[in-house]
Amino acid sequence: MATPLTRPPRIDPDAANAANTALAHAARSTNALRFLATRAAWALFTLWLLSVLVFAGGQLLPGDIGRAVLGPLADARAVAALNHELGADRPLLQQYGAWIGHALRGDFGTSWTYRQAVAPFVGDALLQSAKLGLLAFFVVVPLGIGGGVWAALNGGRWLDRLISTLGLCASAVPEFVSSIVLILIFGVWLRWLPIEAVAPPDSGVLQTLRHLVLPVLPLVLVFFGYLARIARAGMLDALDADYTRTAILKGLPRHTVIVRHVLRNALLPSVTVAATQLGYLIGGLVVVESLFRYPGIGSLIYNAAKAKDFPLLEAGVLAVGLVYTLANLLADGLHVLLDPRLRAKGGA
Repeated sequence: MATPLTRPPRIDPDAANAANTALAHAARSTNALRFLATRAAWALFTLWLLSVLVFAGGQLLPGDIGRAVLGPLADARAVAALNHELGADRPLLQQYGAWIGHALRGDFGTSWTYRQAVAPFVGDALLQSAKLGLLAFFVVVPLGIGGGVWAALNGGRWLDRLISTLGLCASAVPEFVSSIVLILIFGVWLRWLPIEAVAPPDSGVLQTLRHLVLPVLPLVLVFFGYLARIARAGMLDALDADYTRTAILKGLPRHTVIVRHVLRNALLPSVTVAATQLGYLIGGLVVVESLFRYPGIGSLIYNAAKAKDFPLLEAGVLAVGLVYTLANLLADGLHVLLDPRLRAKGGA
């Protein structure tokens, strides 16, 4: 006896589309997490490699720990006893293990110059550098990206050439040259701005910002041209893309095309590069901080190197490496957030 045929269950198209959309979102989230996890693993490896190089550099620099602490006239037996107490006479692997173990707990040793714990000095210097770097960041990013966008929208005209020329000239001048010129013009001749970057202790917010104007200006000049060129190139590529021409052929207004279609794709390189440069603006300001006598991390590293204060020098360099690593991770996160293609492929 033949069995009756049964109809296949009816599939709801809306439910199927919802399920496919949910699976696609889950796949993109998994790819993004995998990409960020890979970047974080590489960042940890980079920090470990930097710690090895920093420790090795401190060991290779001339000078004896006990002699540096006790002075050149100290007795040799006292110097040897202090080296034994500090562990400087142990094998290098044991010294590195002890140093990195204490560093992971936030203990970077004692400064030979100040005879105090290193961590508070590094923390205060990082805070000061962050204040200066973030101020420069929030000034130069809108100016640089806005200038590049405006130049691209006026491509080939006098405004495009003016912005491109000014940006190229500003980024070609080294920071120490522009700093000295700005000090002479605005601090010495015109006396509009204070030369000292540190305001008096009882100063208000406006007075503190006024003291930071001169140190911020060289950074703005250097990074304005760099960001403007990247934003201009991204805008020109986006304006010439197929999706832009399609949107124009559909009859959309120029303002709508630029805001909805062009800017979203054009500014992706600029945003990620700006996030990467944040590491330099916080941890790489040795020249600017030294010229303006600003107590940041760059100035701290420079003074520690001059005084051969190895614990302070090693902690400062390691802290700068951590700042650069976090800035790169921030750039990777923004890249994943803003670029759907990266989320779909899982990164490269």
